[in-house]
Amino acid sequence: MSTTILTDEQWSKIVEFLRAHPNVYVGKEAECRLFLEAVLWLDRTGAQWRMLPEQYGKWNSIYKRFARWCEAGVWEAMLAHFARDADMEHLILHSTSIRAHPCAAGATGSSASSTR
Repeated sequence: MSTTILTDEQWSKIVEFLRAHPNVYVGKEAECRLFLEAVLWLDRTGAQWRMLPEQYGKWNSIYKRFARWCEAGVWEAMLAHFARDADMEHLILHSTSIRAHPCAAGATGSSASSTR
């Protein structure tokens, strides 16, 4: 499944959060969902706002709504809300958090490191 298109289950959880948030006006659910999918597309591709495909709407309108949500703290609140109910569907292990034995990095044995 694409990580830029929301499933109905994901959308129902998100829209429930958005309706409860004091700084968000959801309006037409289909347009709000498309906006969120546009933001996901930009996040996944790393593209510039102007490169947003037309199927998502006018890039400048999407950007302005995104910026308003940033200023209102919507994204932070959404992250905090859904982090409490993590489903661990997508889990990324970062190599700096996993300790490896020194020999895994090419270190020589302890007898070779001693001086004679």
